[in-house]
Amino acid sequence: MSTAVDPITFEVIRNALVAATDEMVLALKRSAYSTNIKTRSDFSCAFFDTELRSVAQAFTQPVHLGSMAQQVPHAIRRYGPENLGPGDAIVTNDPHPSGVHLNDVSLISPVYVEDTLVGYVANLAHHVDVGGGAPASIGAFQEVFQEGVIIPPVKVVRGGKILDDVFRLILAQIRSKHETAGDFRAQIAANATGVRRITALSNRHGRGTLIATMDELLAYTERRVRNEIAQLAPGIYASEGTVDNDGYTDVPVRLHVRIEINPEGVNFDTTGSDPQRRAPVNSTYAMSFSACAYALKCLIDADLPVNDGFYRVFSLHAPEGTVTNCTWPAPVVGGWETQTRLVEVMFRALMPAFPERLPAGTKGMMCQAGFGSLDLARGSYTCFYEALAGGYGGRFGSDGPDAVQAHGQNTENAPIEETELNYPVQIARLSLVEDSEGPGQFRGGLGLRKDFRVLQPTTFTILADRDRNGPWGALGGHDAAVAEYALLRDGIETHLGSKSTTELVAGDIVSVRSCGGGGYGPPEERDPGRVLRDVLEGKVSAERAREEYRVVIDDRRLDESATNELRRGTA
Repeated sequence: MSTAVDPITFEVIRNALVAATDEMVLALKRSAYSTNIKTRSDFSCAFFDTELRSVAQAFTQPVHLGSMAQQVPHAIRRYGPENLGPGDAIVTNDPHPSGVHLNDVSLISPVYVEDTLVGYVANLAHHVDVGGGAPASIGAFQEVFQEGVIIPPVKVVRGGKILDDVFRLILAQIRSKHETAGDFRAQIAANATGVRRITALSNRHGRGTLIATMDELLAYTERRVRNEIAQLAPGIYASEGTVDNDGYTDVPVRLHVRIEINPEGVNFDTTGSDPQRRAPVNSTYAMSFSACAYALKCLIDADLPVNDGFYRVFSLHAPEGTVTNCTWPAPVVGGWETQTRLVEVMFRALMPAFPERLPAGTKGMMCQAGFGSLDLARGSYTCFYEALAGGYGGRFGSDGPDAVQAHGQNTENAPIEETELNYPVQIARLSLVEDSEGPGQFRGGLGLRKDFRVLQPTTFTILADRDRNGPWGALGGHDAAVAEYALLRDGIETHLGSKSTTELVAGDIVSVRSCGGGGYGPPEERDPGRVLRDVLEGKVSAERAREEYRVVIDDRRLDESATNELRRGTA
């Protein structure tokens, strides 16, 4: 522990630790079966030391920033580190008290070097189905028991071999057994990769040097983060917002956040948020902690490592029994919707102090969609899950990107070809949603429209939001358009709720039209040339250009004279 570490060795080991988790990412991604993991990259990997401190984390899913740092230590303590030997692995998805929603399943393996424990590798992956009341395990449930199989920390691999009884017991609860079994094995392979890389690193540099470097890495990170925080504007910032509804009632879900930045660190407080509900809108403490981690990370140097040294400098007070820290047996499947909106509330609170670092409102939801189709003849159940993209908020000096996975998601869109090849569905339409942006000097990004045409009887669930209130505009920018969800059957379009499950027949189409991002700055100050380009690209209509931006487009050309008159108020 007292081994001195020279700067060169420190940098080599520091980067090698992150590289080990990055290699875990590649092993998992290339071995997985489901589109959600192998293509959309809905997972994360990390390494923890023997004191259960986060040391290195592959930066794939920011929503997992704090959730892994909360869940992994709790799971190991609950199971007992003394019960884990070389080649073992435990699995868990238990959301209470330190996990997230049930689809996010964590696999944790100890790393032994010459019979001495040096740490743990872990990965968390979103499984396309974990059982429960609807295919893809998403829906408007009222208890966590309806959401799928709950797995406390339990050993699933011993000495490098899968424990068949445990594995079969878990799979028995799940619809998409083939895909899920493949994804579980990919998680096991990812951890085995991490164990090999950490072992090789220890053998090369020596266990004492590795441990000393990890200690210094955490201290180094803490010093750097504290230095960054010292340069932020100190003060108390507060704001509130709402999730549109809870899936059972029309009563909005109130969120409140208070952020105190001082020389000692950053304190987040969600006191004042609504009590937890018997509805799919409850965020666990780990989810809310991730929101805090992400918000802080956006304010400081992007090059800073993400490890325990980073987590030391902020705290979260989230009262138990609220929608930001729900307790058993509250449903949690839609907690990520609330968590994402909590990030928006934090950004809105901080915007006056950091207008050049933060965007206007984004889609502010995960926008989850999933479906399942039973084929009795083949004895199979096919499940699909995707979180759809939306508009990002306008920012200082630039427009918000169109149709992206905003904030903590960082996942990719599911390709049409892969989806149609592997699932009984056709993508009837994939496009941007015209006029969905929030007008501004720098406009918000456009939302995404994706139409799913089912080819056989299917159960389809939407677990999203934003169909009542669009993302907020900043500094004079306007709000974005709201999202829309619809069923198209026999040429008739019917509105679907943002949290709804629908039984479909072959030929039905479910259309998801996500919201855009809020505008940044007054829209009448937008460069007319940019407005013309948006019109020519089909992103903004000529009518909207005139009404919102005060720009006249005639016959696909900019009428500068009429625009000047309109903006001066003389037209």
